[in-house]
Parts: sequence; C-alpha cells; structure tokens
Amino acid sequence: MTDTAGKPLGPGPGSGASATGDGLIRRRRRRCVHGSALGAAVLVAAAAGAGWAVYAKLSANITADDAAAAELARYERERPTALVRDAQNILLIGSDTRAGDGNRKYGRDLGTERSDTTILLHLAADRRSATAVSLPRDLMVDIPGCRQEDGRRSDPVFAMFNHAFQVGGSACTIRTVEKLTGIRVDHHMVVDFSGFKEMVDAVDGVEVCLKEPVDDKAAQLRLPAGKVTLDGEQALGFVRARKSLGNGSDTERMERQQRFLGALVNKVQSNDVLLNPVKLYPVLDAATSSLTTDPELASLRGLYQLVRGLRDVPTDHVQFLTVPRESYVYDANRDQLVEPEAEKLFARLRADQPVVVTQQSSQKVPGQDTGAGGADGPSPAPTFRGNTAAEQTCE
Repeated sequence: MTDTAGKPLGPGPGSGASATGDGLIRRRRRRCVHGSALGAAVLVAAAAGAGWAVYAKLSANITADDAAAAELARYERERPTALVRDAQNILLIGSDTRAGDGNRKYGRDLGTERSDTTILLHLAADRRSATAVSLPRDLMVDIPGCRQEDGRRSDPVFAMFNHAFQVGGSACTIRTVEKLTGIRVDHHMVVDFSGFKEMVDAVDGVEVCLKEPVDDKAAQLRLPAGKVTLDGEQALGFVRARKSLGNGSDTERMERQQRFLGALVNKVQSNDVLLNPVKLYPVLDAATSSLTTDPELASLRGLYQLVRGLRDVPTDHVQFLTVPRESYVYDANRDQLVEPEAEKLFARLRADQPVVVTQQSSQKVPGQDTGAGGADGPSPAPTFRGNTAAEQTCE
C-alpha cells in the first residue's frame, strides 16, 4: 500500500518506524531519559554549588586571630598543660569595641577596647556537661607583659582583669586567665555588640522573666514586668545595664548575663531552630559574621568539630556560675578571689571533675561542701552558686 505520492506506508529497508510507530517513541524516550538525567545533574550541581557557596560565605564571615596565635606560641613553655584528653576549655570574650558601623552608636571609638564580658567555658571530655564560669571585669589580677598593638611590650602589672584585653587583646587575656586559673585555654572567641544583637534577632528573640518593669534611659531600655521576648537591641541593653536592674552591681549584671545565655541556649537547641533551614541559616550567618576566633576554629569545619559533641548535652547539664570572689580589700569597687574556694573550682575544671552548682537564690556559701563525709569518709564535692540553662525558662 502506498500513499498518494507512491511512498510505501510500511517499513522499508533502513526506514525505521513510521511517525506514529515504536521507533520514534523509543527515540523520544531516550531523549527524555537523557534530558532528565541532564536536568538532574544540573540540579545536583546547582545544589552542590549553592551548598558550597553558603559554606564559603559562612566560613569567610569568621576572622582568624592569627596575631594571638603567634603571640601564644612565643609563650608556649609557660602555658599550662592540658590534663584530660578531649576535655576543652574555650574563652568567650564579649568586646565593647565601638569600631564598625554596627557598634559606633554605643560610644566613641577611643582606639582601645575592653572585654565587657569574659566567660571560661569548660566542655567535659564525654560531652555530657558544660560549665561556664564568668570572670568579673573588675577582678584584680596579675597581668603579664604583653605585646601591644604598636608592637611594644607592656610591663607586668597588677590591675583589673579587663585591662588585659585593652593592653594586649585576646592573647594577653588568655595568658592572664591561664596564669590565674592554671587551666589551659584551647580555643577562644571574641564577639562584639553587633554580632550579639544579630544572633538574638536570628532566633526571633529570647524570652526572659522580669519581676518588675525596667526603665533605663542610659541603656535605652523600657520593658514591662512578666514574660518579655527581647529582640537583639533590647537584649544588648538587658545584659549590659547596671544602674536600673537589680542592685546595680557587676555581680548582679553577670548573673543576669548567665540567665540570658541560658535562655538563648534553650532557644537555639529547640527543634524549631535546628531543624528549620530557613531559621538555621540566619543563626549561622549571625553567629559567624562578627566572630573572631583562633585559627583552628576560623571555619565552619572547625566550629562544627567543636559543637558536634554539644548537640546532646542536656540543658540541665549546661551550668553557669561566677568565679568565687569578694570585694577587694583595698577598694570596695573592685573584686578579688575567695580562697580556697576559687582554687577548688579551678582544680575540678583542670581535672575534668563534676562541678556541683546550686541556684543563685541559694544562701549557701560559694565553695561550701555538701553531703556526708567525716574525717575518714570520702571528701564531698564542693558546691558553687550558679544556675543551669534549664532553669531559664519562664513559668
């Protein structure tokens, strides 16, 4: 049979199938398979590229503190030795720098900066507990001779703790802490005002409980009593205010900072943040954008290695306390360590032994022994006043 042109309708030699036959269908299927495979490959490549771009951006946010690493290397012989493998001690420094667009409104940049907040974070070797110890900025300590920004070296001095950061930055602060505690600092992080605010905003605010209203003009902070969710700007005023909250002391301010950080830990650990990529990325971006760390941590890989073991730490095993201290004997506006309580705390952290913490409201004396134990019995663990992250939720 032929069509009107006399061409055969059936298959002929080398002609394959007709336009509606199996041959064309197979060719179309092959083209679809090839097209789908190419499309999938493009999507995978695009996803991989996007993932790499995100990784590269977040890693690039972090500033490596190479100068501090070089300075600490010069004094390696005098630094403490880590006693317990896998235990980690990280020094967290909140800088009061006014440099940078996000920080200028908090005051003039006088060319120096101090450590507004300093916390020594101890991570147990088994990663089943974490202890954060606040170091008062007004604590009188021995500060070693340190390399200054102009290249000259300062003289050793007995002065307020936050003077170390002003004189020699993070390296000088680390050496001062190690001299004070005998604890090896494995890593350090420096966060400024802007980074703190962005972190709080990235988790959509943090809830705190206020016993009474707050009206602090200096901190530009007005809050009602009760449950309040603070945004980044409010949170910064809350943790830095001294005159309008509590008794106005640095002691009360540190306890307030600890309570806030506990609430922030709860918020970040919630599944609503960790399991939601839309929320997790801003948190990571904020956490890295104003972060200066030792070179080993100055990448997402480095930070991941550090926090990987923290995911399963129960919030009631994340403890906050202030180093045992009292008014300095020569100046009531300064602090000094309470001994032997302070050394008991440092010794337990060095040996990675459990630290027993009672609530801040407890009337127990810092370092007071608890539990039974006579002259011939086992020595009970000392108890320190503080709180846990789990206690920071509003009822």
